[in-house]
Amino acid sequence: MSGPLDPRTAGRRYVTACVLYWFPVGLAVSPLILLFTERGMSLTAVAAFFVAHSVTAAALELPTGGLSDVLGRRAVLAAAGLLNLTAFTLQGLGTAPWVLALGMALMGAGRALSSGPAEAWYVDTVQAHSGPDAELRTGLARGGSAVSAALAAGTLLGGALPWLLARSDGAAAWLSRATSGLVLPLSIPPLLGAVVETAFVLYVLTALPEPPRPPSTLRSVLHGIPATIAEGVRLGGRDPLIRRVLLSAAAAGGALAALELLTPGRAASFTGAPESGAMLFAVLACAGFLCSGLGNHLAPLTARLAGSGERAVLLGLGAGAGGLFLLGATAVAAGPVALALAILGYGLVYLGLGAAGPSQNELLHRRVPSTGRATALSVQSLALQLTGALTALLVGMLPRGPLPWLTGAALLLAGALLWVRRGEPAASYPTPLGAEGAERV
Repeated sequence: MSGPLDPRTAGRRYVTACVLYWFPVGLAVSPLILLFTERGMSLTAVAAFFVAHSVTAAALELPTGGLSDVLGRRAVLAAAGLLNLTAFTLQGLGTAPWVLALGMALMGAGRALSSGPAEAWYVDTVQAHSGPDAELRTGLARGGSAVSAALAAGTLLGGALPWLLARSDGAAAWLSRATSGLVLPLSIPPLLGAVVETAFVLYVLTALPEPPRPPSTLRSVLHGIPATIAEGVRLGGRDPLIRRVLLSAAAAGGALAALELLTPGRAASFTGAPESGAMLFAVLACAGFLCSGLGNHLAPLTARLAGSGERAVLLGLGAGAGGLFLLGATAVAAGPVALALAILGYGLVYLGLGAAGPSQNELLHRRVPSTGRATALSVQSLALQLTGALTALLVGMLPRGPLPWLTGAALLLAGALLWVRRGEPAASYPTPLGAEGAERV
């Protein structure tokens, strides 16, 4: 039997898996809400669809992380791809509210399944080849850059395809006749996403080998998952460094929720019309993904210049907080200077979060062994999602102006301040999720 993949090969395959998974998600960013309204759904119904996505993702976050640690990374990643394939198909072809809601819920389930296994597979493979002290930050940074690039490319293509089809009367009419009106121009991006998800599932099953695991039975899964989840929930209580990682993720979730909720209206106010504002938002979203990818790419350099991964996290989160403060300071201003400063602030948020992410995750991986790695990532994702949901509710109730933006800035600044004091050295595998947890699983 061949040994584990070398780090270079593992890194390439990890990046490819990231691109194949997230490119379809990017395809749906621009057209999805417009597609739902074209199907006759009210804004209230559309909001309910997104609630179905968020609630499903949050409810399944920890159980699916435990599932990956018990059954293996590859099986769970393939299941995530199949769920997304089904979700994109329902979104592209569905006309009834319950069908569209089901599609969004399935996408939420796929998001929960995918939130840790690919990264956990990469770390497992590299450490199996090079030992527990193997360098991880560069590979994690490349994976983050790949996610951002895939989302950016998907967002642009997902916005361009319906626009091009709509401009070609002949193509739009043929599409309507050929499908009896079932497929609209706005349906094409999610349906294309379903095709790419098929390629993702096949790639995962053929290109991501992992060490053999003990045979799993239903009983072992049912016993192993709750034990792994319980250990994951206790992560922050056992290790101060992990607690800071989780709290930083929560701060980032709140900041991103404020940014994503407030930016579309801000874009429309700058352009003077919702249609042109939507176009500006699509361009900004793509630019944000690119800035995040650049931040991921610069993460190893940032850590070297800062002197440690912890200082790199401090700098990244601090830069993101500065970006949100810029957005708050220009919230009631007008003119080209205010627009330029607001765009600069928007880019700084994503650049800073992108630069901080790989260093945070490397610190996390050095404290958590393989038996609980995907669960730890799920706890991190859950902290981000729950704080984001609560912040969105708060920001929605605040009066318009600088205050909502400054709320997000304050959250991210608080996350940055967690890293001011020098923390513990990132030793490999102290007690969290250690031998006792591994034996129970």
